[in-house]
Amino acid sequence: MPRAQKSKLCTGEKRHQAQGGTQPQRGAQAPAATEQAFPSSASPPFEVRTQRNPAARSRSAPKRSQRAVSATTKSAGVSRTRSYKGADCQVEKKQSSVQSPLSIVQSQGDPVSKTASVLVQFLLHMSRMKRPIMKADMLKFINKKHKHRFVEILKRASFSLEVVFGVDLKEVDPTKHSYVLVSKMNLPNNGTINRGRGFPKTGLLMNLLGVIFLKGNCAAEEKIWEFLSKMRVYAGKRHFIFGEPKKLITQDLVKLKYLEYRQVPNSDPPRYEFLWGPRAHAETNKMRVLEFWAKINQTVPSAFHPWYEEALRDEQERAEATVTLQAETDATASACSRACPAARPSEVEPDPSHCD
Repeated sequence: MPRAQKSKLCTGEKRHQAQGGTQPQRGAQAPAATEQAFPSSASPPFEVRTQRNPAARSRSAPKRSQRAVSATTKSAGVSRTRSYKGADCQVEKKQSSVQSPLSIVQSQGDPVSKTASVLVQFLLHMSRMKRPIMKADMLKFINKKHKHRFVEILKRASFSLEVVFGVDLKEVDPTKHSYVLVSKMNLPNNGTINRGRGFPKTGLLMNLLGVIFLKGNCAAEEKIWEFLSKMRVYAGKRHFIFGEPKKLITQDLVKLKYLEYRQVPNSDPPRYEFLWGPRAHAETNKMRVLEFWAKINQTVPSAFHPWYEEALRDEQERAEATVTLQAETDATASACSRACPAARPSEVEPDPSHCD
C-alpha cells in the first residue's frame, strides 16, 4: 500500500483510541447439555440450553462456554494496542489501558489471525471512506510467505466482520475481484448510524434482538445491561466502538424504530423494558437472529431449543401472511379491472389541439 494511504489509515485508527475494560478470560467448561453465551467469570442473565445432536456437533460446537460478540475478539481486528506493520502504524501500548471484548486483542503467535485482524481494519476503513475494496489492495497486507493462504485469511476476516460488526463481505465483481461491505440491517450509513465516523453498530443490535427474543420477546432493561457488561459495555461509559451505549440503545435505536423502550406498567419506582421495534420486524426475523447467535457460538440454530421451534413458527406465519396479502392484492386488482375496463386504443379519441 502506498505510504500516504497507510498514513491515512493509521491516523484514522488513532482518532478512535479510547479507554477500555479488563480483558475477559476464556469461559469454563459448560454444564451438560448447556452452552452459555457468556464468560463463566460472572453469572449470565440467562442460560442458552442446547440439545445434544449430531448436526450440532458436526459443526464443531465449542466445549467451552462462549460469550456473544466477545467470542470473536481474538480475530476481528480493532485493537488499539498493537503495532500494524502492514500499515506502518504504531499505536502506543499504555499500561493503564486495557481492551474491552470488542477492542480486539492480538492473536497469540498466529500470523494468519494477525493478518486477518489488520485486514478487518483496512476493510472497515475503506468502507467508511466509500472507496472500492480490491483484492489487489488486500494482498498488500499479506506477507509473501502467506499469500497462498489468502482465501483462509479473507474467510477469517469476513467471519469477524459478520459476528462483531454485523456486516457481510460481498464480492460484487468476480472478474475484477472487487468487494463491498453490506450491513445485515438497514441502519443509516451502512451500520455506523452517524455519517463518516464510527464503526458499524449492527452487530450490537443483532445481539440485543437476540437477548430480547431469548428472554421471551421482552427484556427488562437491567437484563440488557447485565448482558452488555459481559461485553464490557456500560451505561454512561463511552465505548471505543459504540460511543455512549445508553444513548445508542435508549435513544438512537429507539428513534430509528429498531427497538421499543417502554416503562413497565405500574412499576414504582419506574422500570423499563425493551422489545423489537417495527423496523426490526420488517428487516429481519427470529430465525436470522438465531442464526447469528448460532454462528457466534459455533453451533447450529436447531441447538437453541425451544427458540428454534418458535423461529420456525414465525417464518411460517410470515410466509402465510405474505400469501394472504398477495391473494388480497390480486383480488383487488381483478375487481378493479372488471369495474374499470381499460379502453382499447381505437376507442381513444385524439385531441385536435395536439395534432399537426
